[in-house]
Amino acid sequence: MHARAFALALAAVIAAAPAPRASSQDKIRVVTTSADLKSLVEAVGGDRLEVESLTAPEQDPHTVEIKPTQLARLRGAALIVRIGLDHEPWFARLPVPRVPVVDASRSVRLLQTQTPRLRAERQAHVHAFGNTHYWLDPHNARPITQAVLAALTALRPDEAAAFEANRNAFLSRLDARISAWEQALKRLYGARIVVVHDSWAYFAERFGLQIVAAAEPHPGISPSPAELAALFKRMRDSNVRILIADPHANPALVQQIKERGGARSVTLLPSAPDYVALFEENVRRLSASLGPD
Repeated sequence: MHARAFALALAAVIAAAPAPRASSQDKIRVVTTSADLKSLVEAVGGDRLEVESLTAPEQDPHTVEIKPTQLARLRGAALIVRIGLDHEPWFARLPVPRVPVVDASRSVRLLQTQTPRLRAERQAHVHAFGNTHYWLDPHNARPITQAVLAALTALRPDEAAAFEANRNAFLSRLDARISAWEQALKRLYGARIVVVHDSWAYFAERFGLQIVAAAEPHPGISPSPAELAALFKRMRDSNVRILIADPHANPALVQQIKERGGARSVTLLPSAPDYVALFEENVRRLSASLGPD
């Protein structure tokens, strides 16, 4: 959908919907921009919420096309929770919603905020304001859920204790799993890696991996032959052991980097319907990438 038509359609949806006035018995309607945020919102709100995500885990959030049926999900929403920065380019073109919006990026310490992210024609590209994939550090679930807790409490003060209890239970479970994940990846601590798409800075920092380079000179832009040649040399000089690819990565590019750079490749998931399961699967895949001890 064209950006202007999309904005006008959403404006009509929002204008037609009165501000939600839920009773204490009604569930709070929440819309998120990603499945990961949906999982975190549900962890705080529990069965007191009805949560929908505008995007599916398998979609590329930078290029997703929002359809009228998805616009309709915003009707009657009491809260919107988004990744923020420039992770959802389509969101930046929308009219200002008439309901509270939690921008989760404002709750976390961002990486790469000083990294130049402008194309030659000086148009801002993805990650222009810092790396947007902050949920891939599981410790960032703490500030994100704190922001969600504050927003839900403002909407339903009488249920604040239940929301806080839900959050505490989730964080206790998550902390236990983080310890297990760190132990599972202990033998990879300090390993030099190359990534195809620059999604993994937070994950790498948390689990002690050293990113030597990203194959894409700009997110979503394929490297030139000269850039690939420089990448292969850097991989050999730095003794890179692992190449991390996203599900959307070009298979031919992954294979070329794997063969010419001499590293093992592993595809990790940047998003999943269940936040804890996302890390369970990625840790399993990464640990298995080097084989048994």
